[in-house]
Amino acid sequence: MNEEIILKIKGLYKTYGEKDTEVKAIDGIDLEIKKGQFVSILGASGSGKTTLLELISGLLSPTSGTIMIDGQRISNLEEPDRTIMRRENIGIVFQQFNLLSMLTGYENIVLPCKIASRKVDDAYFRDIIHSLKIEDQIKKYPSQMSGGQKQRIAIARALITHPKIVLADEPTGSLDHKNSLRTVQLLKTAKEKYQQTIIMITHNEELTKYSDRVIRVEDGKIIKDTLKNE
Repeated sequence: MNEEIILKIKGLYKTYGEKDTEVKAIDGIDLEIKKGQFVSILGASGSGKTTLLELISGLLSPTSGTIMIDGQRISNLEEPDRTIMRRENIGIVFQQFNLLSMLTGYENIVLPCKIASRKVDDAYFRDIIHSLKIEDQIKKYPSQMSGGQKQRIAIARALITHPKIVLADEPTGSLDHKNSLRTVQLLKTAKEKYQQTIIMITHNEELTKYSDRVIRVEDGKIIKDTLKNE
């Protein structure tokens, strides 16, 4: 495993309201994640795990503290710089897939390249769809796909730009048990085959067995950080 630190968080707070009505969604988190690690962030609804993911992705700005991705401080960026940072550094797998219904599987996968005006790496594209076993889905539209097939397309879309980090936001929330396990196994495959850094949030402890590290969040704090044998 590469020992390089890809994500470094220091003294991170996200608060809402003031004084008596203040709520600390994130309450003083320090965190380092190595390149190529598959990290599960586990917590109940309202624990702060989604807020943490949104801060890492730049969808939210912190109240205080720093977030650095591959040595670049992203926590003080303003729009549209945060959007550019996210486009260049982060792939996101959503719970509801977020595929565009008017685009084919192929068009959905390569959309991040088109938005960023980047050439599609055809060899890498072919390798991804082979690894995810979706060669037969790239000409179909989302309405012609099952939930599991849609999520595989969404994973391919998250990987296509070689992002520094893939954030998976409850990626199995819309899937049955079998497809949930398959989806997390595919994320693990991406980690192993492409040395991809994966950060997945989930409330399902069973799914964390595929990750290298499990971070438990409660009331906006990290209460346990377990590193498995790698």
